[in-house]
Amino acid sequence: MASTPAQLVLQTLQYRSTISGYSSALFKAVKEMYSFLSLSSFPSYPPPTPPPLAIGHHISTYPVNDHAITRYTMLYTSRHRKYHSRLSESISYPVTGVRCRDAQTRPLRACLGRNLKPCMEDEKPIKLPESYAMNGGDGTCSYAQNSSYQRGAVDGAQELIKEGVAAKLDIKQLSSSSSLNRFCIADFGCSTGPNTLLAVQVILEAVEQKFKSEKLTAQLPEFQVFFNDHILNDFNTLFQSLPPERRYRAAGVAGSFYRRVLPKASLHFAFSSSSLCWISELPEEILDNNSPAWNKGRIHYTGARKEVSEAYALQYAKDLDAFLHARAEELVGGGLMALLIPAVPNVMISSETTIGTEIDLLGSCLMDMAKMGSFGEAKVDSFNLPLYYPPIEELEALIEANTSFSLERMEIMNNPPKHVAMPSVRHRTLFLRACFEGLLENHFGSHIMDELFKRYSKKVAESSFTMNPDNDKSIFMLVLLKRKSESPETDSP
Repeated sequence: MASTPAQLVLQTLQYRSTISGYSSALFKAVKEMYSFLSLSSFPSYPPPTPPPLAIGHHISTYPVNDHAITRYTMLYTSRHRKYHSRLSESISYPVTGVRCRDAQTRPLRACLGRNLKPCMEDEKPIKLPESYAMNGGDGTCSYAQNSSYQRGAVDGAQELIKEGVAAKLDIKQLSSSSSLNRFCIADFGCSTGPNTLLAVQVILEAVEQKFKSEKLTAQLPEFQVFFNDHILNDFNTLFQSLPPERRYRAAGVAGSFYRRVLPKASLHFAFSSSSLCWISELPEEILDNNSPAWNKGRIHYTGARKEVSEAYALQYAKDLDAFLHARAEELVGGGLMALLIPAVPNVMISSETTIGTEIDLLGSCLMDMAKMGSFGEAKVDSFNLPLYYPPIEELEALIEANTSFSLERMEIMNNPPKHVAMPSVRHRTLFLRACFEGLLENHFGSHIMDELFKRYSKKVAESSFTMNPDNDKSIFMLVLLKRKSESPETDSP
């Protein structure tokens, strides 16, 4: 007799396993399965075999007698991966899906009460976002070790950010709209560092210099920094790498930045780098075999028919509008926002840039493996990367359409090109693996990853186009926005 979702959760909670030595990991959603649990001191015991489930992110709690009843998503975790979900035995501490490295799970205890009542929420199944976090930890395939190209964008933006703060940050206006005893900074899409730490340091120093230039050193505020990313982001690695002598208080804020994640009018400077190319979900029509936008045999819009590109562009427009609306609610009047956005030139289609070619090569590797029987071709047809690189004019039009901000500056950055940041085939392969492995593994399984990227590495080495620096036309746009004084009319979704 098959176990119920509740029984599976209980078995998982009661199982204690050692996961040291496993390779990097990713949780996979078990669709439409959740349970209500009551934390207690119920004895733990190991079941006969390791269950494939782990508790996912905390949804909500409500009191029932002396217990806190919590609804969770239920998540798969592969046996040979080394992430685990940590469940606190303290009711006051939220349950989160946490990526950890070289750690052990602690004893997890739970009890299913007899008279548990339904939560007073929508009882529809919970679905995880389409996007996943970058590879965690600091190992060979980690984002922390393979994001030098993204770091180049932050390096290239340093002087531009300092100039923007010096010219556009109005301390008097900020003081009139909120108390400046605390100056709040947030990085949306922070990942695991060290790039986010560099960006925060640049912003903080620019703000301090602004106070000094106006002879307000005695009024220098306390700094609070919020690090935001997807709920499966490896915040452990990020917080372990925080500078011990930092001049700010740090807090992690997990959740999609396409909705509001901070209190209204609580933020003075917002920042995001290399993140606003990820869309919140895939357009439904690209997975519909009855739609002209069906993207059969491809994993991206690069090189695909125009209906596919248009579907991606429409989703990107919706997401960017949602992002700007959410930030407009969080920023105080006069607050600044600096965005470093991957883009493409107006006169060039994405498949003519190096990034387009790299994704096309990855897709061709998947099709090769499908033809060899590793999985069916339908598996490739149902997979697409949730990435969009807007042309400059399209990006500018979308930003100017939002009436909550004034566009203070927008220009192409002079960041180091890819052949400098990633000079070898190995660098290119690890760069892509650090970014996309989570998505690929979730769809195709962890067992094909080494073979997939071995094939990809070979194809990149054989590609005269991809490794030719003259063909790298990918760009970063710096966008500096200032929050207008009026408040938005409605809440963000």
